[in-house]
Amino acid sequence: MRIPVEICGARLSAVCALSLILTTASYAHAQFGGAPPRTTPAEDEKVVAPPKLPDPEGATKLPKPDEVWIDKKNRRVIVDGYVSLREGFLEMLACLAGTKEHESILAVRSKAQTVHAALLAVGAKSGHPVQFRPKFAPPTGTEIDIELQWLDDKGEWQKARAEDWIRDSKTKKPMTQPWVFAGSGFWKDEQGKDFYMAESGDFICVSNFTTAMLDIPIESSQSNEGLLFEANTEKIPPLGTPVRIVLTPKLKEKK
Repeated sequence: MRIPVEICGARLSAVCALSLILTTASYAHAQFGGAPPRTTPAEDEKVVAPPKLPDPEGATKLPKPDEVWIDKKNRRVIVDGYVSLREGFLEMLACLAGTKEHESILAVRSKAQTVHAALLAVGAKSGHPVQFRPKFAPPTGTEIDIELQWLDDKGEWQKARAEDWIRDSKTKKPMTQPWVFAGSGFWKDEQGKDFYMAESGDFICVSNFTTAMLDIPIESSQSNEGLLFEANTEKIPPLGTPVRIVLTPKLKEKK
């Protein structure tokens, strides 16, 4: 079975993209497999878990089990996850639950393909992932603003720019690079089945991956010796804290 529309590089109307989301959500969970979600950090880690976040007001919930909403009025996509790491070098801001929590601050309970389709629905356009040959070409696509929201131990809402949870490993200053909608890609197995490559966990990256859905538009190494970014520990709430990721495409206003 093939996905009805090739997502990467597609230029879909909002109506088509919304229709695609419903197909994608059910298809992705039936077809794309992957490790079962890891609902908590490792057993030897202390976890403080505030109450589950309430559904965002004015947003449309996509089919379960994905924790994804579309806020059509404000043209943004909302994804819920949790803090999976607070210290150490990073390859991404957010991965998919059950994949790369050891190198990602956040883990989300969603398929990457569902979020991709949701971003198309609110007007974002995918570009292309990083290219290393014949020479380096940075990832491209609509720039995506990322805000993080969570409840503190008093039940009060807090929010932060995603960049503030990440710092340059040399200067120790918050990351300044934006994220772009690179769009990942597809590969076919021997049976001809399509797989969306970001389902391996490369959801919102700070190291360049050819499989990334969101990436930063600079050269950023994946090698252990060359990792540019680390967790800004003092800014990040306790492990296990539910966190809402708000993705807002920076769209050009129509004349």
